[in-house]
Amino acid sequence: MKIMNVKGADDSLPGRETIRRKVINTLTNTFENYGYLPLDTSILCYYDLLASKYAGGSEILKEVYTLKDQGDRKLGLRYDLTVPFSKVISMNVGKDIALPFKRYEVGKVFRDGPVKVGRAREFYQCDVDVCGIEGSYIEAEMLAMTIACYKKLGIDVEIEVNNRKLLEGFIIATGIDEELSSQVILAVDKLAKIGKEGVERELSSYGIPVEQLNELFSYFNYSVSDLDGVDIDNEAFLSGKKEIKELFSYIDALNLNECKFTPYLARGLEIYTGSVWEVFDKEKRLSSALGGGGRYDKIITNFINDGNCYPSVGISFGIVPICEILKKKEQDPLYDLLIIPMGTKIESLKIANSLRERNINVVIEMSDRKLKKILESADKKKIPYVIIIGDNEVSSGKLEIKDMMNNQKVIMEIRDIDGIYDFVRKKC
Repeated sequence: MKIMNVKGADDSLPGRETIRRKVINTLTNTFENYGYLPLDTSILCYYDLLASKYAGGSEILKEVYTLKDQGDRKLGLRYDLTVPFSKVISMNVGKDIALPFKRYEVGKVFRDGPVKVGRAREFYQCDVDVCGIEGSYIEAEMLAMTIACYKKLGIDVEIEVNNRKLLEGFIIATGIDEELSSQVILAVDKLAKIGKEGVERELSSYGIPVEQLNELFSYFNYSVSDLDGVDIDNEAFLSGKKEIKELFSYIDALNLNECKFTPYLARGLEIYTGSVWEVFDKEKRLSSALGGGGRYDKIITNFINDGNCYPSVGISFGIVPICEILKKKEQDPLYDLLIIPMGTKIESLKIANSLRERNINVVIEMSDRKLKKILESADKKKIPYVIIIGDNEVSSGKLEIKDMMNNQKVIMEIRDIDGIYDFVRKKC
């Protein structure tokens, strides 16, 4: 047997896993600060649930991992966190869940699709959603939360914001055939990636006259304040204009300067029903989005189909691209302190445990390596402080803290645990 990972699946070794957990902890702490509650849904789902009409659509079913249990029931692994969220709302609303319901979830999803750079078959998703609130008020708060998350991670971002109804209203106003609306939305959504010429070539292949294309592109030059002067009166445009103006009134009042109006942004075809946004690294270290979301009022409403409306809005945070950016930055060391016992195992354990009780991350050297090798390893791991405890230290009641970064040494009393703590924590 050749020992190897399944294609599209990977192990996360400590260096990478430390970054990922830091990201997840930073995000979830911020989510809870904004009133979102944790949710953990089952990875295993009935296949019929994943294949339902209002789930991910027919294309996604080609990528569902399927299996059968001992009762010969057809099951599947979840491919996103939205379908399980819809299931939870359906099963619990009016019982254990009262609307509005604000939740976040971080978990693995599985898609048996092509494997390439940035796309695996087993990966984490991080979703934050609200069910049961209409209007732009909650969307503005969600954008503020998003900016707060990236600030805490030390990543400057730009957020492109649009409204799907507004974009659809622009397309209707040009007189482009309604049957081509989906293709047009898909094409213009790629404007930033392939440029105007690329979009024009794609749309011209559908037989759309150049005059209609020119009119459509002219709308993409408008700012939010320009929309009142646009001579378009179809229902989609008027509704989208009202919503985007309301959202930007909150954005401006909150000084969310990271947000900018991007009138060609669509984020796919049929999922979103109103506001949409995507998050990008301001320094452009990655060209792909770091996250995105928007309003999707029909998914859960149609999924439950009980005659009630379930307006929803949510955002996904891209754990993988966020970690990709952060791994290029210098990270904090995995440990604060290394203790090297020299025939003093009990004394070393006592000191280590006293410091651990004070939230100092301490590792004790337990190998028989030579001291030189141990110190070289500590330096390689960027452990900032090392204490060697031998019989001399125990008998004298004093120990030496070695500052690995500055190649300095400090003598302290063994019994002065608080002093050792203050020294290590202040430096760390």
